[in-house]
Amino acid sequence: MSTNPPDLRPDLARAVLREDSRPGQPKIGMVSLGCPKALVDSERILTRLRAEGYAISPDYAGADAVIVNTCGFLDSAKAESLEAIGEALNRNGRVLVTGCLGADPEYITGAHPSVLAVTGPHQYEQVLDAVHKAVPPQPDPFVDLLPATGVTLTPRHYSYLKISEGCNHACKFCIIPDMRGKLQSRPAHAIVREAEKLVEAGVKELLVISQDTSAYGLDLKYAEERGHRAHITDLARDLGSLGAWVRLHYVYPYPHVRELIPLMAEGLILPYLDIPFQHADTGVLKRMARPAAAARTLDEIAAWREICPDISLRSTFIVGYPGETEDEFQVLLDWMDEAQLDRVGCFQYENVDGARSNALPDHVPDEVKEERWHRFMEKAQAISEAKLAAKVGKTIEVIVDEVEEDAATCRTKADAPEIDGCLFIDEGHEDLKPGQIVSVVVDEAGEYDLWGRLA
Repeated sequence: MSTNPPDLRPDLARAVLREDSRPGQPKIGMVSLGCPKALVDSERILTRLRAEGYAISPDYAGADAVIVNTCGFLDSAKAESLEAIGEALNRNGRVLVTGCLGADPEYITGAHPSVLAVTGPHQYEQVLDAVHKAVPPQPDPFVDLLPATGVTLTPRHYSYLKISEGCNHACKFCIIPDMRGKLQSRPAHAIVREAEKLVEAGVKELLVISQDTSAYGLDLKYAEERGHRAHITDLARDLGSLGAWVRLHYVYPYPHVRELIPLMAEGLILPYLDIPFQHADTGVLKRMARPAAAARTLDEIAAWREICPDISLRSTFIVGYPGETEDEFQVLLDWMDEAQLDRVGCFQYENVDGARSNALPDHVPDEVKEERWHRFMEKAQAISEAKLAAKVGKTIEVIVDEVEEDAATCRTKADAPEIDGCLFIDEGHEDLKPGQIVSVVVDEAGEYDLWGRLA
């Protein structure tokens, strides 16, 4: 079963699943689409199913039913989800749908009326109920033993760690709060315990994810329970004490984010921030209903780099937002020259059903969006190439992701899996193992990737 093709999704689920099962054991397949947050939902569903005695099928043919965890953020993602549902129906025939697109069940059943059930995002109990109805469980308590870490859809040496659900923002282009609700933070002690179990099981890198990582604990009033305070700075410090790499994703540039930077300088957490700036022009940001403080953001970036010179900044941007003029787009390009971000992604704006931005005037023609996207990416590529070239000759730490005959694929502290670049070792790599952290001398740099040799 193909899940999250790398040309479509940044979070390829490279599942390593046991194919053996006892006679008569019901089998469930899973297709997981969307962001890493959805991937965590898929892992939790599969873990619950394994605990109830279901086997996990790695292909359509061997499954008694297939769950498709969908994405509904953009129209292109909705189309991909409908296509995945259709493929599962054609290849298996018994399909249950969950995830973000499940928030609009009529949209799914209108295209695929034969699906067995539709549930919304993070509705674990409803998913299990639907599976029970479609494929009754037949647990054997003496045989169906669940590993301590549950079922994972990522390589064994790294794992996503979801710290909250939902979002309190009201960005006009986004419908995540409508699909996933307001911010719901997990208790800090529960997150730390999950992280401890992952590290004990051999995980070398924890990727902290949520819809708004900076806001973690706000809904809990930053309460302390069982010795752990629900605040992102305290949580980062707690996670950093476990000995694994800790990488923060989806961090909004609130003022208190600067408290995280000393933890990076100390080496407690990785010097890496994934921050969704989206644009730099004040007018565009206001139309997006996002904080319009691009100039102050440049000051913050400078302050971060002064505290932690090795910090790597990744962000995403939208070009062609309704009303975006050529002058406003040029502001973004000029800001990029100033900000010198290390890792950058860019999307062409598209309408999403239910988003308030659809009603804004002066939508940008597709050909203009395309042209601006190319200009933006040309700028981002040049910055990336120059930054990577500056690493040639330096000795850096990398984590090994994959070892093949011709090379080992690794990542530096500046690279998140399936999203950022890689470092390749093509000599003397034969004895390396996935999950190893080794020192490498950088020999060569490209636009997004590095090549090096063991130090």
